[in-house]
Amino acid sequence: MEIIKVAIADDHKIFRKGVILSLRPFTNIKFVWEADNGDHLLEGIASTEPDVVLMDLRMPGKDGIEATKILSKQYPNIHVIVLSMYEDDRFVSHMMENGASGYLLKNAEPQEIRRAIMDVHEKGYYLNNFVNRILLKKSHAKQKAIPSLNNEITLTDRERDVLKFICMEFTAQEIAQKMDISPRTVEAIKDRLMERFGSKNTAGLVFFAVKNNLVD
Repeated sequence: MEIIKVAIADDHKIFRKGVILSLRPFTNIKFVWEADNGDHLLEGIASTEPDVVLMDLRMPGKDGIEATKILSKQYPNIHVIVLSMYEDDRFVSHMMENGASGYLLKNAEPQEIRRAIMDVHEKGYYLNNFVNRILLKKSHAKQKAIPSLNNEITLTDRERDVLKFICMEFTAQEIAQKMDISPRTVEAIKDRLMERFGSKNTAGLVFFAVKNNLVD
């Protein structure tokens, strides 16, 4: 099984060590860097090259919000999973729209943290019931707004199909097989949609699609 390299940033050493210890039974997860704030995290990113970062939000110095934005710009292949005590919908929306690939609360079970790590590494995002509830809430609120034809988002049939399959958690290879196109074409369509909607990563694209009712 492929080894997934993970870094963790949290200013509480006991919590940080607890997460590392709780995931030790999962032998395909290897912690390569631990940091007590965003500055410390970024110092070790280039040398340790993690695949996934578990990111706290409130930390001294550079906080998790700023560190996530920097990572999404400078290291777009690194997936950030927020691991925070903040349940506020605004934090979830802001982080998912600005580079995070998943959002977990600190009371998450080790099995869910492992699943989130594996999903973001394989598919680019992880959406649990907590995040889905916020998505549905925002989608419902948007439906109450007065519609405007000038703001209508139009997609080609192929773009809509690719977006639908991405939201269903299929990989590029699986989407290519279902649509009888090449994986490279799938990635090109995904990249085009991300650029068009201003999404930082796959998670942001899914978040945008659901929030704006672009998929059934």
